[in-house]
Amino acid sequence: MPARLPSWAWVSGLTVGAIAGVGFLTVQADRGPHPTAAVAGPNPSASARVTPAPKETAPAPVPDGSGTGRRVVYSLGQKRAWLVDASDATRRTFTVWPGTVDPDPGTYTVGERRDSTTGSDGVPIEHIVYFALEDGVWVAFSHAADGSSPPPPVPGTKTGGIRLHLPDGRALWTFATTGTKVTVVP
Repeated sequence: MPARLPSWAWVSGLTVGAIAGVGFLTVQADRGPHPTAAVAGPNPSASARVTPAPKETAPAPVPDGSGTGRRVVYSLGQKRAWLVDASDATRRTFTVWPGTVDPDPGTYTVGERRDSTTGSDGVPIEHIVYFALEDGVWVAFSHAADGSSPPPPVPGTKTGGIRLHLPDGRALWTFATTGTKVTVVP
């Protein structure tokens, strides 16, 4: 009669085999593609989808009557902003998602900046650049921390956030330091 292996030997052999199998699968999985996901905000319906900044073939020209010198130009009608340097050269231009409260056309100054907070839509936002107070609502540029586009505004709410694509928000944050001129055109 063949010798019988003790139960501890069977358990040890199965455990070693399982560990080797998991190790092999881990190495294989590490070599494959890695999925990514956007960070969900406190309100899952608030973060719509990550929207890459649109690629432009030719940059839109700075609107006439937007002043001279170093400034941010914001066009209400075009839903677009420009970062203009001291020599009046456009450093960057991009489309934006305006809030429900628009500042009146005119010249403003960046008065306050904030690294991060939660927007009135419940979405975590970053690089907030405040420049106007309109109808009791602060108007500011910002971008969603997770890069998502803003959800549709709740009817009847007053929001002054001008949401930017994430790379544009970072560029505006670097450019629009406290005291920078912001010109709003129709």
